[in-house]
Amino acid sequence: MVEERILTAVKKVLEESPERKFSESVDMAINLKNLDMNQPKNRVDEEVLLPRGLGKSLIIGVFAKGDVGLQAKDAGATYVISEEELEELAEDKLKAKNLANECDLFIAETQFMPIIGKKLGVVLGPRGKMPIPLLPDKDINELIQSKQSAIKLRSKDKLTFHISIGRRDMEAEALAENVEAVILRLERTLEKGKHNLKSVYVTTTMGKSERVV
Repeated sequence: MVEERILTAVKKVLEESPERKFSESVDMAINLKNLDMNQPKNRVDEEVLLPRGLGKSLIIGVFAKGDVGLQAKDAGATYVISEEELEELAEDKLKAKNLANECDLFIAETQFMPIIGKKLGVVLGPRGKMPIPLLPDKDINELIQSKQSAIKLRSKDKLTFHISIGRRDMEAEALAENVEAVILRLERTLEKGKHNLKSVYVTTTMGKSERVV
């Protein structure tokens, strides 16, 4: 059962934020404290599976060939990039940048990883979109489905960072469960747990924000 204070805050944000003519995301603003962010060990870099999903399908690009490529397409990958297409992207940096900006994340068979790093690392790296390796014992379908409900908590060297945890048209209870999952992961990850959390707010893209921590 989700904490009442979180559910109340989410409901208030949804009720009091003006309606928009586009599909708004629901975001969390996370503020940390008592941490030296110049020390890499204090930076947050975690993946969280949201119990109620993101309320939308992610755009996923998969570097694969043969049966794995076909399975990736069947599993819902938006783009399946062959070895030949990878070479084309390496030659056309504008096309590579457009693809990197469009996709939420990438997955790649392990044999593709060295060439991706060498030829597309300069495009994907700064965007935080280097591919997730598909290990030989992993199923591409399961990996794609799990990533549809996953988000990255990445503070880099900042005490404040933002993440999206759903869409405004989701039920308040579903959003509140996602918020709680993120908070619990942060409390487990941070050196002093909740004592390193200065504040956490929930907000819509262009609407009201409400404090939950």
